[in-house]
Amino acid sequence: MDKPVEKFIAPFRVESGKKFRLKDFSTSDTNGFKDKDQAERLLAQGVEWMSEQQEMLYAQDRYSLLLIFQAMDAAGKDGTIKHVMSGVNPQGVHVYSFKQPTSEELDHEFLWRFAKRMPERGKICIFNRSYYEDVLVVRVHPEYLTHAKLPPEAIGKKIWDHRYESIRDFEKHHARQGTIIRKFFLHVSRDEQRRRLLSRLEERSKNWKFAASDIAERVHWDEYQRAYEDAIAATATKEAPWYVVPADHKWFTRLVVAGVIVDALASLRLQFPKVDQHKRKELKAIEAVLRREK
Repeated sequence: MDKPVEKFIAPFRVESGKKFRLKDFSTSDTNGFKDKDQAERLLAQGVEWMSEQQEMLYAQDRYSLLLIFQAMDAAGKDGTIKHVMSGVNPQGVHVYSFKQPTSEELDHEFLWRFAKRMPERGKICIFNRSYYEDVLVVRVHPEYLTHAKLPPEAIGKKIWDHRYESIRDFEKHHARQGTIIRKFFLHVSRDEQRRRLLSRLEERSKNWKFAASDIAERVHWDEYQRAYEDAIAATATKEAPWYVVPADHKWFTRLVVAGVIVDALASLRLQFPKVDQHKRKELKAIEAVLRREK
């Protein structure tokens, strides 16, 4: 494991909810980094290394990697995913952006549609929003529970605790089967969100990014912060840790996310599969045939 990388990402890692408070994490921290150009060079090196590791992950076909991104609107999820995964072979990476559940999905328990998208062995899977929406958005807007057609006894004071428990069990099960899980909360300030939303309105090239719902949800800022704090505290484990990533500076956000992925892949000590003697003889025979061809 790369110790410098491990040390760099450590301040943002949450693997126990005990005493966790979101206010203890800065949205503008750069962990001592002041040189944006240096950060971008390190990011490029990290992306190149990830590309090599991803090839071995695919060839070894034993482990998989799930990356979950959660954030308030305009925190930079899409841009972070784009920049950090830019050099990785797209055949080995799947990105899923989950929208409002369909009628079919609402006829199943809340984890069902996500279970179908869990990564195959050898693959990297990215959830751009995830099952955590069911303890975030749905908690802020409990009226959405009526759409889920749950039996009355399933909706009570402990519904969120029950969902946290289901999420922990779900993640622990997949971790036991070889899926490495890393969860990111891109922690943006309200002032920075306001600036980015205004930018979407002022610059025509960004108008397409703006949605009226962004403003509607901004009204519930404090409620979302409490919901995130509770969700992170309840579901942070060693098997599936959260990273509360400062998101006011996009260049630093991307560097931290890349560092977490590098650290996760390094922990697997990946290598290309070794070929046994029988296979080597077979390959030698094939090579001899090919060399005799004119």
